[in-house]
Amino acid sequence: MSLSNALQTLGIDPKWEEPLQAAFDKYDINTPKRQAAFIGQCAHESGNFKTLEENLNYRPETLMKVWPSRFPDMETANKYAHSPQLLANKVYAGRLGNNQENDGWNFHGRGLIQLTGRENYDRCGKAIGVDLINTPQLLVDPNYAALSAGWFWNKHGLNELADAQEHGQITKRINGGTLGLDDRLQKTTKALAALG
Repeated sequence: MSLSNALQTLGIDPKWEEPLQAAFDKYDINTPKRQAAFIGQCAHESGNFKTLEENLNYRPETLMKVWPSRFPDMETANKYAHSPQLLANKVYAGRLGNNQENDGWNFHGRGLIQLTGRENYDRCGKAIGVDLINTPQLLVDPNYAALSAGWFWNKHGLNELADAQEHGQITKRINGGTLGLDDRLQKTTKALAALG
């Protein structure tokens, strides 16, 4: 059993094998449990390794539901609906190290685990050896998408949680809650079976 089998089992494009292996090597994601948890979580977060950029194209009703304090009424929500750049600059302003005019948009979620915010881009870029402040779009490249996910995984101690099979805790550290836990577990279980 191998990484390529795990990707094939989950219907993930084989182009991800080398980027994932590089992230696994760099961040000691070196057992079947760790690799399966990583693949399962990333597959859920990225729509099976296909969505590498946060979708900020919301309808006004959705804005009011997702961010009720920021969009308390239809008039406010309408100003930001279907305007990804405007929305990112509003909801991410003054957070996550964003302190310049267009930071919300420049550093919106990208990569397999949707890295967000100037501070995270800066720290991750230094760790993986690229300038993500001046070239944030690098995170949609499979190599950097995988390495950034590995950096996040390592930074949040997720290898240890994978060893203990604490998938709910892994999900909380990635997502802030347990959204999509069943899908994450299903993908992790399939990957683990394929990895052996």
